[in-house]
Amino acid sequence: MELYQLTIHELHDLLRKKEVTSREIAESVFTRISEVEEKVRAYICLSGDKAFAHAERADRNIQNVSGNISVLTGIPVAIKDNICTEGIQATCASKILHNFRPPYNATVIERLEKEGYVHTGMTNMDEFAMGSSTENSSYQVTRNPWDITRVPGGSSGGSAAAVAAGECIAALGSDTGGSIRQPAALCGVVGLKPTYGRVSRYGLVAFASSLDQIGTITKDVTDCAIMLRAISGHDRTDSTSVDIPVPDYTTVLGKNIKGVRIGIPREYFIGGIDPSVEGCVRESIKVLEGLGAVIVNISLPHTEYAIATYYIIATAEASSNLARYDGVKYGYRTKGQDDLIDMYMKTRDEGFGPEVKRRIMLGTYVLSAGYYEAYYKKAQQVRTLIKGDFDKAFEAVDAILTPTSPTPAFRIGEKTEDPLQMYLSDIFTISINLAGIPGISIPCGFTENGLPVGLQILGRHFDEEGILQIAYAYEQATKWHKRRAVIQTTDIRL
Repeated sequence: MELYQLTIHELHDLLRKKEVTSREIAESVFTRISEVEEKVRAYICLSGDKAFAHAERADRNIQNVSGNISVLTGIPVAIKDNICTEGIQATCASKILHNFRPPYNATVIERLEKEGYVHTGMTNMDEFAMGSSTENSSYQVTRNPWDITRVPGGSSGGSAAAVAAGECIAALGSDTGGSIRQPAALCGVVGLKPTYGRVSRYGLVAFASSLDQIGTITKDVTDCAIMLRAISGHDRTDSTSVDIPVPDYTTVLGKNIKGVRIGIPREYFIGGIDPSVEGCVRESIKVLEGLGAVIVNISLPHTEYAIATYYIIATAEASSNLARYDGVKYGYRTKGQDDLIDMYMKTRDEGFGPEVKRRIMLGTYVLSAGYYEAYYKKAQQVRTLIKGDFDKAFEAVDAILTPTSPTPAFRIGEKTEDPLQMYLSDIFTISINLAGIPGISIPCGFTENGLPVGLQILGRHFDEEGILQIAYAYEQATKWHKRRAVIQTTDIRL
């Protein structure tokens, strides 16, 4: 097996025993990138020089340390293009931030640096994280490694595709309404959105500040626990970061789940869900029952209002956050302007893509005089009701299980002309961001066409340990996480 196919913990064991070097791992990953990136298009920019410099530094550290080394030392990790990394472009896949190079590191990058990670590059995404397919990028369309005629999901589609294709060992993404979990499901990998406040957002370019959360995309649950521990913790530079202890998440892996109560919300098994998806999730419930979990039918009655609530709150916050991009301080500026106002208007018109403009307009509308009370305030009230549904449910159960996405990966271009259909791709994930609770997506089967299906497990606030314990138990009882995408080698029209 090639080194790029291994997990973090497998590579750590080899590095610790000095059976391989970090440079050899980096060479394997970059060789893989050279073989498949033209088809997958997971990266906006690669950082080969930085990666090999990191790898050589890791090898020196390993040689100089007689005891244990950090689990992430020498491990190639990809970073979503909206997470600031000093001196490396972070464009949010938008023309308006073309060639922007942050002068500082995001807190999560600082923490990975301390762990000794190897930086492979910045991954493609929907522009400013607005989308569910990574088709809204200003640079390119990323393709699903399981079928390159299909989308990888979004907005962290580049990160999910890179992990699934072996173009990195793990990746960071951001999740505003499912943007880690949904692409993880469509690409057959593990994606976790932590509790809001568990991971610092400092250095994450904001889309919707009350919803955004940085999380992890990995090949298995053990790697997810390793990555989550590395990036979690209180940060004084983020006022929403919560000052509570960060456990060693790997210690709960392998614990028995006998007696664990898992809720099945009836609102998540609806008309329109793909039969293959529902079938895989129903089989997963049986597996968990066989492991001793207690299955409880529950209700989350305000689920039907989640999409409307989310798209009011998210667009309102996006309208406010994106007002800073005006061509004055940094990023793109139009070349032809008559005066200051004309420069503002033309810069934003030329710099933002259609989906970003659509959401800015929606957000500006719901915040405008005469509509704020009717839309934005009402949406915040419904958000409280949605959170209340989860609070009440967790009085009866320890975790909640749902499909991650209503469908497997759809074809590129299939939904681009119908924004409402695209928005429905996140129907099972957005409530979690509104409530601020943690959620993980793990592979739970495949369709007849060989496309991955994701299973979503939700937990109480700051109970990442609980969902990781359940996810690991399911993973070890099944074989889905061991399957790897085989990227087509035949020529197609890209």
